[in-house]
Amino acid sequence: MDARQAVLKYAKSHEWVDLQGNVATIGITDFAVKELTDLVYVDLPAPGKTLAVGQPFGVIESVKAVSDLYAPVSGEVIEANKHVQNDVTKIADDPLGAGWLIKVRMPAGATLDHLLSRDAYEQAATAGH
Repeated sequence: MDARQAVLKYAKSHEWVDLQGNVATIGITDFAVKELTDLVYVDLPAPGKTLAVGQPFGVIESVKAVSDLYAPVSGEVIEANKHVQNDVTKIADDPLGAGWLIKVRMPAGATLDHLLSRDAYEQAATAGH
């Protein structure tokens, strides 16, 4: 595990969160990318949309399946990654970096305490198989 994976927090629904101040960058995990296989499309919300934890915020489609993306945090979408919308292979190429999906401004005082560490996420993800 690299240092970046260690600082990220994870949802059981396979999204990761990188919190900088009150802005959460959200993407899908490398595990999810491997499970989905060949990605063909992603639909992301426009800036200004308000999300609640656990609420679907978009869709990711592969040749195998269409899957909802779930908000791991609450807040307002401030940016969607145009690069992955134009070229979905960027998600598979670098899911924990350049393949991020959205940025969300979290409310003051919000935490990531409800999310998992990398080790706990990996245990949960592999237990489902």
